[in-house]
Amino acid sequence: QVQLVESGGGLVQAGGSLRLSCIASGRTFSKYTMCWFRQAPGKEREFVAAIRSSGNIYYADSVKGRFTISRDNAKNTVYLQMNSLKSQDTAVYYCAAQDRGNMVVSDDYDYWGQGTQVTVSS
Repeated sequence: QVQLVESGGGLVQAGGSLRLSCIASGRTFSKYTMCWFRQAPGKEREFVAAIRSSGNIYYADSVKGRFTISRDNAKNTVYLQMNSLKSQDTAVYYCAAQDRGNMVVSDDYDYWGQGTQVTVSS
């Protein structure tokens, strides 16, 4: 069993930056693909970024060049550095862990955090 707790959300002006953190319980963090999804009001949950246990990284086209995902296995933590934020980035951001599956499919993830709100004002 893995528990995930996100932090770092908040209110920021357009063009600003935030760094989200997600700390995981358990001793097998390093084996999981870790990702960030987001869900805006009235919209479906969408893939943002993922980092595999190998270190391979993938981004949604909408955040490429602005967001950076990273992980620190010694701290059981995954991060999402968000720069040049836009109003359309406003959403609840969720951290998730996957043992195996399609990394962009939310149903393929085994564990989820409670989410953290990011609001970008224009």
